Amino acid sequence: MEYQVLARKFRPQRFDQVAGQEHVVRTLANAIAQGRVGHAFLFSGPRGVGKTSVARILAKSLNCEKGPTATPCNECPNCREITDGTSMDVREIDGASNRGIDEIRELRENVKFAPVTSKFKIYIIDEVHMLTREAFNALLKTLEEPPAHVIFIFATTENNKVPATILSRCQCYDFRRISLSQIAANIGRLARAEGITISEAALSWIAEAGDGSMRDAQSVFDQIIAYSGMNISDEDVEDILGMADRKYLYRLSEAVIGRDAGKCLMIIEEAYLAGVDMKHFYSMLLKHFRNLLLVKIAADGGSSFDIAPEQTEKISAQIQNVSRETLQRYLDILLGEADSLRRSQEARMKLETLLVRLAYLQPVLPAGEILAALEALEQRLQSAGPASAAQAAKERSTPQPVPETFSERRAHEHAAEPPAGETPAPHPRRAEDFKTFINRENPPLGAKIGVAQSIELKDGCLTMCFPDNFVFLDTLMEKRQKEEIERIAGCYYEQKVSLEFKTSEAPKSGANGSARGGGTNSFNDIKREAINSPHFKKVLSQFEGAQLIDIKPVTDKKQGV
Repeated sequence: MEYQVLARKFRPQRFDQVAGQEHVVRTLANAIAQGRVGHAFLFSGPRGVGKTSVARILAKSLNCEKGPTATPCNECPNCREITDGTSMDVREIDGASNRGIDEIRELRENVKFAPVTSKFKIYIIDEVHMLTREAFNALLKTLEEPPAHVIFIFATTENNKVPATILSRCQCYDFRRISLSQIAANIGRLARAEGITISEAALSWIAEAGDGSMRDAQSVFDQIIAYSGMNISDEDVEDILGMADRKYLYRLSEAVIGRDAGKCLMIIEEAYLAGVDMKHFYSMLLKHFRNLLLVKIAADGGSSFDIAPEQTEKISAQIQNVSRETLQRYLDILLGEADSLRRSQEARMKLETLLVRLAYLQPVLPAGEILAALEALEQRLQSAGPASAAQAAKERSTPQPVPETFSERRAHEHAAEPPAGETPAPHPRRAEDFKTFINRENPPLGAKIGVAQSIELKDGCLTMCFPDNFVFLDTLMEKRQKEEIERIAGCYYEQKVSLEFKTSEAPKSGANGSARGGGTNSFNDIKREAINSPHFKKVLSQFEGAQLIDIKPVTDKKQGV
């Protein structure tokens, strides 16, 4: 008997045997059961995921002697002829070799004739996107209103090339890539049916080689059987799939995480001498570091990312003491250099440089750890500092009363006015109340306004006076910041407010070039230097949305800060 490859021998014959396309087979089975079968279908998706198989099963379901039924018997003459590809009423047409208008015209003439022995005449056109524009146009009218006994089933891997006029006349079904676990389970069933011994790890490797295609995985399995016979070892699978390169991946990632640049160079040298293609190896390295990051994020297993279980365990052990941020940075750098390496004429040198760069990167700490360390440092400083620091912390932790609006303050002041003849008590400082109000509405802005020497409202104009060379004055004068202050001031004073800034002159120096309090300009220079410091900018870049609120001088050198 002629040998049949596994993909043909074990082709699904019923809807319940189709793997990974439950959304398609359920819809088709329900449509048959309810008598709501359309006259044209379009099956689109990657290669080897079951499009043609489902088309044949649908043809059998409609033409079975016991049907239409969602469970064809596969025993009647109609079912057997469709399975063998000899049915006169089910025609399979290759769209790539029958793509012209003449072939479609012939098809249009043939659809007029009734089926020979079946209920329906079914046309299955594979790779329908290969038809010419003229052929598609010739098919339109027939496709829209075919005879009652005709059903069209189109299959394509590129539905984006099918004209919209065709798509609108079909029921469209999108076939998905099949998961690694489903492919591995299918290959395992085939192995047991054939009496072949193979490990679970080897099944996962074959499934991974299929890249979402059941047919590709079955073809690889056929090749391995021809190489190894009925007892397949892991080493045989590694040899056929070229998986010897995989051992370099784990060693490289271990060296990068361990910050051992010399070991990285030695591993690349070993792989190069073993004949490994550097550009292909880089693609494998990208996928490997992607797996490291996904397993770190998922934590509870990478099965949902189509990573073999044994790989997940090995990866989990390797990244146990590595932060997610560090792995993300590794992958960002590798992705950023992908195009450059593929175009490079010196792929090995480029890869060596890149791995050395990764190995010398400082680990990136999680933001939570950094904040916790800063809080711990602040607590130590407060406990070691003067009593005023403790008092300041107590004041910050004490709930502050909600500031009153300007009209509420006026009402309270009017109610508190003393009887005639008595000396009125001084009013609270409204400038300080406004500072408290703006600090509640916008804390970063309130911190900058807090250093204002005076705040005065007159005829709708709010004047703020700041020290000379105030470091944040230019920031406050920006349109966005100025409008925000005017908005908050308008809420507080309950009227439209315009804003004006003033500065006070710095005290003049004495004969010796210094004066009491004359360090203001020097301190402002220090502020500007701190703001423009590369270290400070680097810290800001590590925290999304972070911004500078204030800079304060260290007054107590005994605290060690």
